[in-house]
Amino acid sequence: MTILRLARSELKRMTGGLLPKLTILALTMVPLLYGAVYLYANWDPYGNLDHLDAALVIEDTGATASDGTRLEAGAKVADSLVDGNVFHWIPVSTPEEADMGVSSGDYAFALKIPQDFSANLASPGSFDSASQAMLNVTTNDANNYLLSTIVDKLTTAVHDTVATEVGEETANQLLTGFGTIHAKMVEAGDGAARLADGVASVRDGAATLHEGAAALSSGAGELYAGQVKLRDGANQLTDGAGQLSSGLSTLKDKTASLPADSQALAAGAAQVAAGNAQLNATVQELAAQLDAADQGLRARVAGSNARLVATGVLTQEQSDAILADFDAAAGSSPVTEARTKVQTDTAKIEQLAAGAASVSSGAAQLATGIPALKDAVSQASSGADQLHTGAAALATGEQAALDGSGRLADGSQRLEGGAAQLAAGAGTAAEGSRTLADEIGNGAGQVPNPNDAQRSNLSRVMADPVAVSNVSQAKAGSYGAGLAPFFLTLALWIGIFMLIQAMRPITQRALASNAPAWKIALGGWLPFLAVSVVQASLLTLVVDLALGLNPAHPVLMWLFMLAAAMAFSAIIQGIVALLGSPGKLVVLILLVLQLVSSGGTFPWQTTPQPLHVVHEILPMGYVVTGMRHLIYGADLSMIGPTVLGLLGYTVLGAALSTLAVRRNKYWTLKTLKPEIAV
Repeated sequence: MTILRLARSELKRMTGGLLPKLTILALTMVPLLYGAVYLYANWDPYGNLDHLDAALVIEDTGATASDGTRLEAGAKVADSLVDGNVFHWIPVSTPEEADMGVSSGDYAFALKIPQDFSANLASPGSFDSASQAMLNVTTNDANNYLLSTIVDKLTTAVHDTVATEVGEETANQLLTGFGTIHAKMVEAGDGAARLADGVASVRDGAATLHEGAAALSSGAGELYAGQVKLRDGANQLTDGAGQLSSGLSTLKDKTASLPADSQALAAGAAQVAAGNAQLNATVQELAAQLDAADQGLRARVAGSNARLVATGVLTQEQSDAILADFDAAAGSSPVTEARTKVQTDTAKIEQLAAGAASVSSGAAQLATGIPALKDAVSQASSGADQLHTGAAALATGEQAALDGSGRLADGSQRLEGGAAQLAAGAGTAAEGSRTLADEIGNGAGQVPNPNDAQRSNLSRVMADPVAVSNVSQAKAGSYGAGLAPFFLTLALWIGIFMLIQAMRPITQRALASNAPAWKIALGGWLPFLAVSVVQASLLTLVVDLALGLNPAHPVLMWLFMLAAAMAFSAIIQGIVALLGSPGKLVVLILLVLQLVSSGGTFPWQTTPQPLHVVHEILPMGYVVTGMRHLIYGADLSMIGPTVLGLLGYTVLGAALSTLAVRRNKYWTLKTLKPEIAV
C-alpha cells in the first residue's frame, strides 16, 4: 500500500457523503472564522473612536496674560478636541452630570476643564503664584478596561500640546525679557561709560581742586600775613586820621580871619600895581625922550656933514668917518649909558608893573577864594573827624577780617587735605567706573539678544526640548495589521486542531496492512497537510484581498504560511496519533502555552521567565516573528533558519506519528475498548 493510496483513502472517506463534505468545508473555514473575522472586527478600532460618546465640561473662565492679552485656553482645547473628532464629544453643563453619565454608561468617559485652567496656564508669568493647570478625567473600567489606556494617551497628547504652546509662549516672553535686559545693559554700559568719563573728569577736577586748594592754603597764609599788615596799617591810619583831624581843627581856627586879611592884601596889591603902572609910564616916556634926543643929534651931525660935503669942505669918506666916530663916541657917552640904564630899568619896571598887576589879580582871586577855602578847611576838618571814626571802625573790621583770614587759612589747609583724599578717591572711582563700564559691556555681550526668528526657534526648542525622530524599519499599517501575524498563526493551529475532531490520524486499515510504519505515518499525515494547505491559502487570500493586509512579500508570506501549516499539522497529527484522545488535550495545552509565550501582543520578553523556555521550544513564536518580517517588510535573514526549524518540527511530528504506528501495530484490550474516547 502506497503513501498516496493511504492518504486518498482517508480523504475519500471524509468526502464520501454530503455531511462529510460539509464537515470538511466547515473545518476548512475554521481559520477564517477565527483569524479573518477577528481581524476584521479589530482591523482599525482607533479609527472608530468617534463612535464613542465622551462628555466635555468647559468651566474655564479665561484669564489675562502678563502681556495684557486675553487667554481662553479652555475653549481653545475644547475646539481642538472637537475639530480632531477622535471621540464624539458631547458638551455637558456640569461636572456632576458628566460623572453620572460615565457611571451609567451613557458616556465612555468625561473630560472636565476647570474654571482656573487658563489662569493657571498664565500663572508662570508670576513667580509668586505659579500653579499647574489641571485637566480632570473621569473613567469607568466597567465601560471598558482598554478605554482608560486610550483616554490616557489622549489626555497625554492634550497635555503635551498645551504644555508646548504655553511653554513656547513663556519661553518667548523669557527670551524677550533677555532682549530687554540686553538692551538695558547696553544702555547701562553706555551710562557706565559716560559715568567713567565723568568720574575721570571728576578725578581731573579733584586733582585741579587739590592744586587749587594747595594754592588757596598758601594764599590764605599770605592773606593772613597781609591782613596783619592791613590791621597794623588801619591802626596807623586811625592814629594819623586823629592827628589830621586835630591839625585841621587848628587850621580852621587859624584861618578864621583869612578872608579879611586877603581882602586887605588884595587892596594893597591893587595900589602897588597902580603905582608901578604910573612909574612904568614915566620911565617909558623918559626912555623915549632920550632916544629922540640921540636920534636928533645924529641927524644934525649927518646934516652938517652933508652940507660940508656939498660945499666941498669935506669929502664923503670924511663925512662917513665923522659919523662913525660920532656913533662910537655916542656908544660910550654918559648919555648913552643913562639911556641904556633907563631902557634896562624900563624893562624891569614893566616886569614889576606886570607882576604887581598879577599880584593884584591873584590877591583879588585869593580874596575871592578865601571864603571857599575856609569852608573847605571846615569840611576837611569834618571829613578828618569822619576819617578818624572810619579808620577806627576799619581797624576793628580789620581785626575781625584777620580772625576770619586765620580761620580761612585753617580751613584751606583742611580743604587741601580733603582735596588730596578726593583726588585719590576720584582716581579709584575712575578706575572702578571704567571697570564697571567694561564689565557691563562684557555682560551685555553675554546676555542673549535673539532676533524674532531666533526667539521663535528658541521658544519652540525650550518648550519642547526633546524631539523624537522615529525611524520605522518595518511598520504595520493598522491595528489589525499589527495583530495579523499572531492571529493568522493562531488560526492555523486552531484550524488544524479542529481537523482532529473529524479526521483520523492513523486508519485501522493501514495499521492492519504490512506497509512500513513510516509509510503508514506519512499516509495518515498527508490528509491533514492537504486540508491545512487549503486553510492557509484561503486565509491568506481573504486577509490580503478582503481585509487589505497588503503584505510586503505576499508570495513569500503564503509559502511561509504553508510551511507553518506543514509543521503544525505534523505536530498535531503526530501527538494525537501517539497519545490518542489525551493527545487532543495535550494539543490544547500546547495552544494555551503558545498563546501566552509567542509574543503575539506584548513582547515575549515581558512574560514570566518560565514562559521564555516555552517560547524557545514551541514553534508558534517563531512563526509569529517570521510573519511580521514578511508582512511589514523587515529583514528576511531570519526566514531561512525559521523555515528550517519548521522542517525540524515537521520531522518531529512525523517521528511521533511513526512511533504511534509502531505502537498501534499491536492491539490490546485498550485498543479494542479504550478507557475514554473524545
